[in-house]
Amino acid sequence: MTTINNLIEQIGRVVLGKETEIRLALTCALARGHLLLEDLPGMGKTTLAHTLANVLGLSFNRVQFTSDLLPADITGGMIFIPEEKRFEFRKGPIFNQVLLADEINRASPKTQSALLEAMEEKQVTVENGSYPLPDVFFVIASQNPGYQLGTFGLPESQLDRFLMKVSLGYPDPDSEKRLLLGQAPSHRSLEKLLSEEELVSLQKKVEQVAMKEPVVLLIQEILKYSRQSGVFTHGLSPRAGIGLVAASKAWAIVHERNYVIPEDVIAVVEPVVNHRLVFAETAQHKLPSEVILSAIKVPV
Repeated sequence: MTTINNLIEQIGRVVLGKETEIRLALTCALARGHLLLEDLPGMGKTTLAHTLANVLGLSFNRVQFTSDLLPADITGGMIFIPEEKRFEFRKGPIFNQVLLADEINRASPKTQSALLEAMEEKQVTVENGSYPLPDVFFVIASQNPGYQLGTFGLPESQLDRFLMKVSLGYPDPDSEKRLLLGQAPSHRSLEKLLSEEELVSLQKKVEQVAMKEPVVLLIQEILKYSRQSGVFTHGLSPRAGIGLVAASKAWAIVHERNYVIPEDVIAVVEPVVNHRLVFAETAQHKLPSEVILSAIKVPV
């Protein structure tokens, strides 16, 4: 049977030197969340998305987000059938198990909003009809830093629907040398390691992971500090708290445990909360997660 370590090893053959980021991406998928990858162009965001879909054995489609992209280019729309004198809904690329929204912040806010219902409710509404998405539905969006030309910042409502935001960063010297020598295989050469049934089984296993009261209280302290400290313009939403629970449980599964320890929560705080929080004072030199964890008591 395929183990989590098999999955990590296989993805790591293509995405070199990024084991932590690979573990976080797997965590996001097992927690039934959506993943936002933010980095400079050419850092491997699209490669990670392709590789993850291949290894998990999921259907995949990629949409390049541009300023002239329309919502119907993602969701699909009504097409008139002249011979039958009727309209028929033609599904768009969103009707796949994995959708890569490449450079999502280069599309207009109107087009970005086409994903809101799909990410939260797993359905698409067009005119008077609602159309369900696959049971396994995973949005991976890449975005370029906001200071680059031609970008539209994602609104808070959109950011809150991403369970995690992860950055890959530059490769280490050994990994970059292998990349320059062409020693990393293509994602197309990888075989799928999981069936859809096995992936769903792992996702259900995440839901059954035990979480004792001290860990729940730790998550509540994180939420409370974000809301009451005055450090941030607004606190974490209940959706963020539920996401922190799911991510902590999935991180435990990725490390082959069926119970959550405080270290699991600490490991996922940064990717789960940082994109959801904005400092009230702009002179901060720390990440939101660093400020929160330095201010609260973590159980031993």
